[in-house]
Amino acid sequence: MMTRGARLFLFGVMAFGQFMALVDIQIVAASLNAIQAGLSAAPDEISWVQTAYLMAELVMIPLAGFLAKALSTRWLFTLSAGLFTLASALCGLAWDIDSMIAFRVFQGFVGGAMVPTVWATGFILFTGRDRALASSILGVVTMLAPVSGPTIGGWITELIDWRWIFYINVVPGVMVTVLAAALIRFDEARPALLRTLDWSHLLAMALFLSCLDYVLEEGPRHDWFSHTGIAVAAWVALVAFVLFVERSLRSATPVVRLTPFKRPTFVLASMLALATSAAIFAATYLVPVFLGRVRGYNSLDIGTTVCVTGLGMLISAPLTMRLLRHFDPRLVIALGVLIFTASLWMFSFVGPEWGFKELFWPHVLRGVAGMLCVVPAANLALADLEDEALHEASGLFNLLRNLGGALGIALVNTWLQDHSRLHLLRLGEALGTRGGGARQLLEGLLHDLSTRTTDAANAFLAAQALVERHVQRQALVLAFDDVFRLMAWLLLATLVLVPWCRPAPPSSKPHAIEP
Repeated sequence: MMTRGARLFLFGVMAFGQFMALVDIQIVAASLNAIQAGLSAAPDEISWVQTAYLMAELVMIPLAGFLAKALSTRWLFTLSAGLFTLASALCGLAWDIDSMIAFRVFQGFVGGAMVPTVWATGFILFTGRDRALASSILGVVTMLAPVSGPTIGGWITELIDWRWIFYINVVPGVMVTVLAAALIRFDEARPALLRTLDWSHLLAMALFLSCLDYVLEEGPRHDWFSHTGIAVAAWVALVAFVLFVERSLRSATPVVRLTPFKRPTFVLASMLALATSAAIFAATYLVPVFLGRVRGYNSLDIGTTVCVTGLGMLISAPLTMRLLRHFDPRLVIALGVLIFTASLWMFSFVGPEWGFKELFWPHVLRGVAGMLCVVPAANLALADLEDEALHEASGLFNLLRNLGGALGIALVNTWLQDHSRLHLLRLGEALGTRGGGARQLLEGLLHDLSTRTTDAANAFLAAQALVERHVQRQALVLAFDDVFRLMAWLLLATLVLVPWCRPAPPSSKPHAIEP
């Protein structure tokens, strides 16, 4: 039997591989302008560097459960880590935007298998206190990776070159691949399953998830279903979803079994994970947008400001472990939701001059709350499952968590646009009816500009532009306030689900681990 130290070391290696895969979702976020210039890409093409990875990863996450049974955890994780390393090197070598998108699809697809595999492994290898430790480690990885990705990417791009945000994966990726092949030994491969693969089920799942992600990613940018491409993708996603469910229920060998949804606790815990992930990803997205558009921060300034969220996570990890040992996980989730709601409420008073000092405590509270939400939800969803079902349940749980993140970002993007237009209209009306202050501001700007130029017409246009920019900035700040406040109320409403997530009775059943 593997010793406790050997299990922890193996789990640490796999968790690091998962961290690499999750960091690469957001590592390009702060470097898109540099990548666009380096590959001579059009502005409407560069967003696909991120979208392509997410779409491919979403398809792999539920598929990983089937592949883990067919190939074994050992070879699935080894192949995933090795091919992810190769794909990272290819992304660094990309010669144009088309090659970059293709390599990012490859990277997201193969790397996506590591995410649910590590969660399942944590529940197979450990019980009791060690399971709480493993869940806390994965909670830190799950939340810290998206937050630190833009910071790491911006730092590398500023100091070296954007291609190194991909090359940096090569050496650690090789190490993870070698160690995984050497150390993972707790299940057997069943390659005969590959011959029974239901290709129609796989195709339906791929179309459903990729089209759904495309709708969520591009919808806010193109006014949703008024855009032909978005409408077509939505219809394809709907038809593919119906076929996916039909094949899941009627196929003799489905790619993804929906049996975990027969457990009410799994359903409710997954819904909680979806809701809290929507809030986590949305807040992670909104704050850098605010700092960039309102404060004019560059990627390094943004990374420095938001990095304290990681401090909150690190503080919360041991606290979460201790609370889960002594209290009902539902109470821990409720505490996390309340703290998260308080954090969002503090964000809802954001002002145009807010920076590191003003955002410090909201960020710390968000980091603390995220751990208290994610880890207990995973424990409730996966704790009482047999080894055979863990991979599939982990895939579905992580799929819903990722979809929650995509849904959260899509919603806040739409709300931000709508509320910005609304506040801009109201401010314009107010200036038109009670415009004494605006006239004084315009006259003051004109006087200041007239001392710098003799062209009165240009001075007037410049003054008008400055006033307009100031009004737009204020409207945007008010929109951020509205969106954070709306998020706070919606997150608070998820508390109604918590009492119904009945935890499984404590189990100390040993899992079969080969020497």
